[in-house]
Amino acid sequence: MENTFQVEQHQKILSSLATIISVDSNCLETKLTQICALLKQEIKTYDWVGFYFVKQNSKTLHLKAFAGIPTDHTVIPFGKGICGQVAISNKNFVVDDVHAQDNYISCNIDVKSEIVIPLFLNNENIGQIDIDSNTINAFNKSDVVLLEKINEKISNYMLSNKLSINIS
Repeated sequence: MENTFQVEQHQKILSSLATIISVDSNCLETKLTQICALLKQEIKTYDWVGFYFVKQNSKTLHLKAFAGIPTDHTVIPFGKGICGQVAISNKNFVVDDVHAQDNYISCNIDVKSEIVIPLFLNNENIGQIDIDSNTINAFNKSDVVLLEKINEKISNYMLSNKLSINIS
């Protein structure tokens, strides 16, 4: 259940997101990096925030923007880890305790929970936002709603500006 603080915090984040997206001079990857930094800064349980994008011909996900400790997992095969599972299922995945997951890729020994929300463009899963927390049970329904809204706004921005992510 959302509390008043959470509602206000999420409204502030969405307002800041609108500002980031509306700046014409920045490329999409810069905007995504700024969104990652915003989320990490504003929500204390978001310890690592990143955007992975699909490379369809190799069935891999590629990290294009993040805020937090650098990770060795910049390319993830479909099916591997939480992100790889979302690439196949096209569904949100909230993990309350990563140590209870058999198919979890450990990026940092301090991570306790994870949330991955797919990013759709023209009804196709083109990527996802991935958030790690060093707090167990860090995510709830309001996090899911916020991240779905963020991905929707990014998708709309990409559509209206005919943008895509370059994955080489």
